[in-house]
Amino acid sequence: MRAGTGRVPPGPRAPRSPVRTRARVRADRRLRDLSGWFKPPQLTAAAFGVLVLVGAGLLSLPAATESGEGAPFATALFTATSAASVTGLAVEDTASYWSGTGEAVILLLIQVGGFGIMALATVLTLVVGRKLGLRMAVRTGSEAKVVTLGEVRQLVTGVLVVTAVFETALAVALTLRWWLGYGLPLSEAAYTGLFHAVSAFNNAGFALYADSLTGFAEDPWITVPVALGVLAGGLGFPVWVELWRFTRRRSEQRHWTLHVRITLVMTGLLLVVGFVAFLVLEWSNPATMGGLGPRGKLLTAFFQSVMPRTAGFNSLDFGQMNTQTLLVTDILMFVGGGSAGTAGGIKVTTFAVLAFVIYANVRGEPTVHVAGRRLAEGTASQATTVVLLALGLVLAGTMTLMTVSPFTLDQILFETTSAFATVGLSTGITADLPLLGQMVLVFLMFVGRIGPITLASALALRRRPRLYELPEERPIVG
Repeated sequence: MRAGTGRVPPGPRAPRSPVRTRARVRADRRLRDLSGWFKPPQLTAAAFGVLVLVGAGLLSLPAATESGEGAPFATALFTATSAASVTGLAVEDTASYWSGTGEAVILLLIQVGGFGIMALATVLTLVVGRKLGLRMAVRTGSEAKVVTLGEVRQLVTGVLVVTAVFETALAVALTLRWWLGYGLPLSEAAYTGLFHAVSAFNNAGFALYADSLTGFAEDPWITVPVALGVLAGGLGFPVWVELWRFTRRRSEQRHWTLHVRITLVMTGLLLVVGFVAFLVLEWSNPATMGGLGPRGKLLTAFFQSVMPRTAGFNSLDFGQMNTQTLLVTDILMFVGGGSAGTAGGIKVTTFAVLAFVIYANVRGEPTVHVAGRRLAEGTASQATTVVLLALGLVLAGTMTLMTVSPFTLDQILFETTSAFATVGLSTGITADLPLLGQMVLVFLMFVGRIGPITLASALALRRRPRLYELPEERPIVG
């Protein structure tokens, strides 16, 4: 205090917030305007619907087919939906039916669909993680919870970089193998490598060979890179961000997030389960593994245990597999891969959450604890909703196809599960289904691709506190 002034000297000033440029202010204003009508379910469905219709229109052009006559709209719609939803089911052989232009359209649909899925799911994860929808965040003006345009741009750029790195590395490896190992001209090898690299990383399963990759079943220089590409895309962008940050801060003590730990552990566990199941169930099957040596059996078992992540490549004929193998594959396809990635299914995190909920209920615990963390309120109910709706769609699709087609239950269940989980594996009956059956698969592919993402985000964003509670009563369960 200065003598005679009677005033306390001012303390240190609080740090000023960064000065926002006019461009940043305009960008944030655009984001606020966007948040007024931003609704994840409607926006996602509309965007993918437009993508599918544009793709179907392009594939209907005469230049898209080898015959030059133009594909029927039903065929074009099925193929466009399968490509945009990165599924891989097909009613016509990709290499022989579609021309170079048609293949380019399919490749573009796969790339746009896969990138859009990863980017959208990641942005929605950010929104849900802030515990407020965009509209709520803007209205409250809470700077700690506002999703800015810069954050969205940074996330989308990160998804683009991850996609480019993995697809480029995979394309180079496959190109060299087809060029040096099989004598394809460099231009053809490069195109083949690029097509399969994009299809693998996006978990699409489209191949330029009529029998998928069965001709390369014992070639590890083809099957292993493809399998690794499928795994990379199926883990999801949040997992790769966490891994990248971990490598940059190795000297610091860091803890994995619960999402990353669940995704990595469940992915590894399901790979082991699938690997052992394929070996045990198909080891002596003369139509699949029976004629291969031990090295070939191990390689094909590993490859096929990866594909239900969910990519539709196959190095063995699923139409000749045992019924038990098809059932195991149904389960693996239904579970799928990681969230905010190119994989489909209900996601490994959803499956793990339900398993931990069951474990907690059996032990009589009121809350669910996982790896030293307590699950957030509402997570269990969201997971249960996603799983029950997914089961309902698969069962409804299976019942419909059993009504309109002559195929067996195991074949139809495999096909509907593959369509909903956007896998693309098939027992070979897709092309022989009637038009109504194929349209059922189109619906399952479309809903299966956008459904889990939009449903989970919508359930999280629409949570509202209840202002009152009704009297409690417990019905008899079990």
